[in-house]
Amino acid sequence: MSGAVGNGQVNFLDQPLSTLAFCWRLERRDGVALGLTSHDRDMVVAGFPYRAAPGLVPSAFSRGIGMEVESMDLQGALSSDAISEEDMRAGRWDGAMLWLHLTQWEMPGELWLELMRGTLGSVEQKGDAFSVELRGPNAVLGQPVIPETSPGCRARLGDNACRVDLAGRQYVVRVAAMEEEVVRVEGGGLSAGDYAFGTLRWMEGRNCGLTQSILANDTSSVTLADIPIFAVEVGTRALLTQGCDKRLESCRARFANAVNFRGEPYLPGSDLLTRYPGAF
Repeated sequence: MSGAVGNGQVNFLDQPLSTLAFCWRLERRDGVALGLTSHDRDMVVAGFPYRAAPGLVPSAFSRGIGMEVESMDLQGALSSDAISEEDMRAGRWDGAMLWLHLTQWEMPGELWLELMRGTLGSVEQKGDAFSVELRGPNAVLGQPVIPETSPGCRARLGDNACRVDLAGRQYVVRVAAMEEEVVRVEGGGLSAGDYAFGTLRWMEGRNCGLTQSILANDTSSVTLADIPIFAVEVGTRALLTQGCDKRLESCRARFANAVNFRGEPYLPGSDLLTRYPGAF
C-alpha cells in the first residue's frame, strides 16, 4: 500500500463521484486495537477490520513543513461495543495511539493516505457523545529535553534508572472488603508503610487492567488516592507494588541503592537568597 496517490492513478479529487472514507486505527496502552471508518459499511485493509461508525468525524486540520504543534479534534457517539462510556470514564483510552487515513470505500487500501497520527489527549464527554484531542508527533517539542534538578529522586522504583529489583516487592492479594478508598485484604500480612506511594493494579472485575496510586498502608489494608471507578467485589484479586518516598535517606537505608539516586538533595534551591540565620 502507498501513503500517497501513485503515478498513473486517477486523481481522486477529479472523479465525478466522491467515494472517500476516513479510517481511524486506535491502539490502547493495554494492547487493545480498534478500527473505525466513516463509511456506512465495514471494511478490511491489510487484514485489519474497520467497523462502520458514520457518526465519527474529524475537525479541520492542517499539515505543513513548519515546527508548529499539530492537533485535531475527534468527535463522535459513544457505543457499548466500540468506544464505551465506561472505558472513557475509566481512562482506558488515555494516551492511546491513533492513525487517521483516507481511502476509497469501493477499493479499500488502494488509496491509503496518512493524514495524521498521534496520541489521544484530553477527552470531553457531553451526554452520549464525546470529543477527544489528537496530539501530533510535534507535541513532544514542548516537553523538556533534559531532567530538571530536584531534591527528590526522579526515577520510578524498579525502572531502568532506579534498578531496584521488584522481585519480592510485589504481592497479589484478594479483597476482603471495600470502604470507599480503603481496600482491606484477606489474611493481612502486609508490611506497614512499604506500599505507600506504590500502586495497586486490578487483576479481575470491571476495573481489570486499571492501576491506582496508594497513599498509605498498614498490615491489613491499603488506602488508595481515589475511589475505584467501578464497584469492587469481595474476592477480587489485585497486584500491590511497593513504593518509594523519593528521599535519599529511604534510598540508602531501605533499598541500599544510593548509588542510583536520581536527585540533588544537597543542591541549594531557589530560596537560598531568602534564607536567614536560624532558618535551618
